[in-house]
Amino acid sequence: MIRLNQVLLIDDNPLQLNVREAVLRNAGLQVSIATTAESALVTLHVLRDRIGVVVTDHLMPGCSGSELVRKIRANNDWLPVIVLSGLTDAESEYAGLEVVFRAKPLPPTELIDLVRASLVRADQCRGAA
Repeated sequence: MIRLNQVLLIDDNPLQLNVREAVLRNAGLQVSIATTAESALVTLHVLRDRIGVVVTDHLMPGCSGSELVRKIRANNDWLPVIVLSGLTDAESEYAGLEVVFRAKPLPPTELIDLVRASLVRADQCRGAA
């Protein structure tokens, strides 16, 4: 079985996307990126045997983070999702969706630690399935 070792990073803001991608890659993690919910869902489908965690922004044009998580959960209820938002009151939109919600800005070390812990959890969940 292929280990779930990639991060799917989603943000419509190119600067924030590039910074987070660099932080995660510099930590030795494999990263795939998407700038829209639609492209994220396609990437998740194509790389379904490799993606072990999704890190997404909350506010995106056309589809909010909570809508995206609902779409992800329809086929991947085990997949860890980390939601980052500057709107701390947005956390209530994720009730029952089993996500880790963090306010931005998130220190790089905390992002790396969350992603690594999520990858371990994904491997364990997938291995138990």
